[in-house]
Amino acid sequence: MFFTKHNSRRASSFAFGAAMGVTGMVSSTMAADLAAAQQAPEPAFDQERFDQRFNQKEPERNWSLIVGGGGEYEPEYEGSGDFKISPIPFVLFTYGEWLEIEPSGVTITPLRHNGFSLSGKVGYETGRDADDHDRLRGLGDIDLAATVGAKAAYEWGPVELYAEVEQTIDGSESLIGTFGIGYSQPVTERLILGANAEAVVANDKHMEAYFGVNSDQSAASGLPEYKPEAGLKRFDVSASATYLLDEHWLLRGKAGLGILTGDAADSPIVEEKVQPSFSLFVGYKF
Repeated sequence: MFFTKHNSRRASSFAFGAAMGVTGMVSSTMAADLAAAQQAPEPAFDQERFDQRFNQKEPERNWSLIVGGGGEYEPEYEGSGDFKISPIPFVLFTYGEWLEIEPSGVTITPLRHNGFSLSGKVGYETGRDADDHDRLRGLGDIDLAATVGAKAAYEWGPVELYAEVEQTIDGSESLIGTFGIGYSQPVTERLILGANAEAVVANDKHMEAYFGVNSDQSAASGLPEYKPEAGLKRFDVSASATYLLDEHWLLRGKAGLGILTGDAADSPIVEEKVQPSFSLFVGYKF
């Protein structure tokens, strides 16, 4: 569940933040009993039979590949009151339980023990263009930059508790910390439901880059000067549903709500503190 969205730090919000049911859904897709799923009424989820059929179908396969695309309805920038529809190409490759490659980067998980896991990730921050919205004119661009991060998580059945940190190399020089809880569980042999809640904190460089207005920017944009400090910047909640159409095709929808807080919410750049988003994705699993 490394897929989370921190303002414009992700190439895609399916990056389903993330993110996140696609990654957690891979084993469920491989294990689904299609013959039973086509009968009416749809059978209740049976974990034992689910696991047995997984072992019978592909006992030696240790990788999975999902490709697809979709769209997302989201704010034009973090804090915007206007919305846009963004196309989302998507590729997710996993190998065993230790390697994941997707559009936002590469994640390696060297440690898993009794529900605890420790992961490292290399990715990128997309930055922000002053041309993205009229309210950003005169504020300058935030450059694309590489990121490195680490995540510690504990899984208890369908529930995951996690904490992660991500540092931007150059660009905004952001340091982002995320603390969250996620839930993902099959409820039938075709339907998987998920939910997520998290809090995001940021250092002063991130806050100044995305929410601050210095003297030069104020003169160019007409916005008042503003210097935010490090701290809690937003809360995010989301709910998702993944439906397995057949052995290979899947459909996933997600609704999210972000609430800016603290110095981020008080920025003159911010038009709306409440940031909803909706996404729909179709994928094919090889």
